[in-house]
Amino acid sequence: MSVNMQTLFAFNRPLPPPFDTLKSKKVKVSSMYGDGTEATLSLSMIKAVNAYCRCRDGSGQGALGLSDGRNVAEYKSSISPDAYNLVVYDPAAGNIMAIEYDKNTEVSQIYHLTASGRDGSALLFSLMPTLMEDEEFAENVESYRAELSLGVPDAGKAGNIMAILCDNACRRIKDDTCPAHIKLNIDKTGNLTRIPKVQLEAGKYIPQTVVCGEFSIIAQTGPAPVYKPTVLIEHCDFVGKYPINPSRCLNAREKLLVPKLPAWYVIPKEVVSICQHAVKTSEKAMPLRNFLLRGPAGTGKTMGAQAIAAGLGLPYVKYTCSANTEIFDFIGQVFPDTAPATTGDAQLDEEREQLLRMGGITYANVASLLKLPGLDDMDYDPEGVYEKLTGTKKPDATSQDCMGIVLETVADKVRLLSNVKPKGKGPSYTYVETDFIRALKYGYVCEVQEPTVIMQPGVLVGLNSLLEQTGSLTLPTGEVIRRHPDAVVIVTTNIAYEGCRGLNQSVTDRMSLAQDIELPSPEVMAQRAMQVTGCEDEMLVSQMVKVVNDMSDFMRKNGIMDGSCGMRSLIDWILSTQITGDPYTSALYTVISKATADEDDRYALISSVLEAQFSPKRRKAV
Repeated sequence: MSVNMQTLFAFNRPLPPPFDTLKSKKVKVSSMYGDGTEATLSLSMIKAVNAYCRCRDGSGQGALGLSDGRNVAEYKSSISPDAYNLVVYDPAAGNIMAIEYDKNTEVSQIYHLTASGRDGSALLFSLMPTLMEDEEFAENVESYRAELSLGVPDAGKAGNIMAILCDNACRRIKDDTCPAHIKLNIDKTGNLTRIPKVQLEAGKYIPQTVVCGEFSIIAQTGPAPVYKPTVLIEHCDFVGKYPINPSRCLNAREKLLVPKLPAWYVIPKEVVSICQHAVKTSEKAMPLRNFLLRGPAGTGKTMGAQAIAAGLGLPYVKYTCSANTEIFDFIGQVFPDTAPATTGDAQLDEEREQLLRMGGITYANVASLLKLPGLDDMDYDPEGVYEKLTGTKKPDATSQDCMGIVLETVADKVRLLSNVKPKGKGPSYTYVETDFIRALKYGYVCEVQEPTVIMQPGVLVGLNSLLEQTGSLTLPTGEVIRRHPDAVVIVTTNIAYEGCRGLNQSVTDRMSLAQDIELPSPEVMAQRAMQVTGCEDEMLVSQMVKVVNDMSDFMRKNGIMDGSCGMRSLIDWILSTQITGDPYTSALYTVISKATADEDDRYALISSVLEAQFSPKRRKAV
């Protein structure tokens, strides 16, 4: 059957605003399938694209979905508040069914596509998932969405974009030799086959995937993910554009430590904000140099820290904390040399030998040897500990005061133990500074990862002096280092995870900004995941994004805290699906399995979240 293109696209009907302000329906642009001269604006196509865009951003009524290889649509008609056009389109065969439906009376009528009847906007709306399979069409829809979000400030620009969409759709439907041809069978009378009421009521056309909008007639569904156009920050407009000290020149080694952002990385607004704060306060007496990024796993905190370093144009280093992290893991350790040595003092040599038997010259061993109070004692009775350490009373003594004295005492002892000369037996020791100290000493960006897992919460308190902008610290070698004015400390930590403790208030207080990082917006997640994995199926990825977000919400609301579900799980899921071809099965081993180890909780996630979007493949009968 042939299609009356004039009637379907309603070329003779007046255009809606703002396209009615254009001088002509003929626009000097062309789609890749056109003749390269001009394209004609279509009322039906404009209305269909507008409906699609508004359903996607959540501002419009109606819905579009996929059901067993067919496109199903609920198109909101302008005839009355309760009027809808229901459409079922089969892309493989090109067959299309439609009815006019009154939501209030539940009465349906035949759909007439004629010059004096319905225009083809509802039909073209149902074709949108198929039309979007073409790269040119999809790119121009996104461009038009961006214009629409701004209120279409430039009718000429919007007209050019829409004309390409009209030309693309028209030629793909009309020309069966087109490589992206779309089959569409419509009788010349314009009377479309009715959707059988029995099948409609039996749920035959219930969508397995909701592309956009929210179904209320064909099915009762929740809204599809709302994706609003976002303004992406180009890497060239960010990397190196926020120098703290523009006159600073990095050496060759330091240049190698400046992160290079992958092409797929979408720069978050929080990262830009931190860079702006660091730069714009550089001339202040107390510039902002300490930042806290806090949020669930997989939200991009570490990538954010690296991006900050890239934006500032500074070298990046990191330190990952563990449960057994000690203060000297941050400021440096003393390691044995192969050549035997002596301090020249018999008692010191004896202490050194004793420490060797204890496992080496570490903070914990030296503190134990000197019988110094522990962190718990300092927190419980800082006044008593202070008096014991100094011999003087201080009613307002704090645990930080005590920690400073203990660190100085340990550092003095380590310095004496490390001042050795070769002798006939026994090892000597050499101080090795850490990346943390190197960063603060030379003005780098240092990320401190997961400090909340440290069993002794007061460890970071010992670094408070260096967290001050003009702070200093005495190293075990006796060297006093002062914080470089360019040095930036970024603390990244998960929240509400098993094994995590709260940060000491004195540490939190020294953070210039504390940013709570949530999962990126659904659109950013989809963009990032598609770029990382190379997947081009936007609808599939969008559906997966919804599952990951819904699962994260379900876990939070139901207290499932022994796993994670975020961006990493999404990427793993997509990569696995590209291999298996089955999103449901791949989800079991990439998302569900990492969300929790509890069997009952996994079942709840599958039945309540996963199967709302994906169903297991049915085995074919033998």
